[in-house]
Amino acid sequence: MRYLINDRVSLRAPEPEDIPLVSLWENDSSQWGDGCALAPYSRYAIRNYIEESLRQDIYQSRQLRLMIVDNATGQSCGMIDLFDFEPLHRRASVGVYVAPKCRGRGYAHEALRLLSDYAFGFLHMHQLCAQVAEGNTSSLRLFESCGFERCALLRDWILRDNRYEAVIALQKISD
Repeated sequence: MRYLINDRVSLRAPEPEDIPLVSLWENDSSQWGDGCALAPYSRYAIRNYIEESLRQDIYQSRQLRLMIVDNATGQSCGMIDLFDFEPLHRRASVGVYVAPKCRGRGYAHEALRLLSDYAFGFLHMHQLCAQVAEGNTSSLRLFESCGFERCALLRDWILRDNRYEAVIALQKISD
């Protein structure tokens, strides 16, 4: 089986040439409420992260970031991550970011399917999980359309615009 590529999308490791794009996406403060970022990342920090990721595998760093690439154009349209990787328990969390100009075109769905196939088929993981803000209906639809199931509601989990918001935990367990 071939992993991390299909007819439309491929997932690849970040390269030093991606630093300006990753910097733009990581520093989009409108997205910070969905994660844990509190301040902008410097290009230096992003460069170090990319260089380190080229030297370490997921078992060393406990995370894996991949660029989502449109095969027809060769353009990067987002990123997808495995993080909080626990090799003993064979599980990891998933995060997805798609650039605003690429949203609504199915890139996140394709990337999540490819990443799931890789995690279960190649890394032999038992489960993937995600935490999505209750009001983020498009992300909830994305994860559910890729076989993730709701398993918990975490009340008052994230603080956004001076209001607490619930988060829905989702899991996908290998067959």
